[in-house]
Amino acid sequence: MNSKYLHMTAMTLLWVGGLNWGLVGLLDINLVTMLLGDGTMLTKIVYILVGLSTVWIIITHKKDCRICNPG
Repeated sequence: MNSKYLHMTAMTLLWVGGLNWGLVGLLDINLVTMLLGDGTMLTKIVYILVGLSTVWIIITHKKDCRICNPG
């Protein structure tokens, strides 16, 4: 898989996770469980993918970030 597409997929999942946690904190609404069900295998897969995406972004951030690595 192309590094650019992997990065964009990871960022998209990171946004989904961040927005979901924001809604949980502000309004007690969990969109992932609303859409996929509470405790389903698909919900767990989404949470695992969001977590793996976060780890990927943490590991590759310095190399990919234009602010941290100008030029």
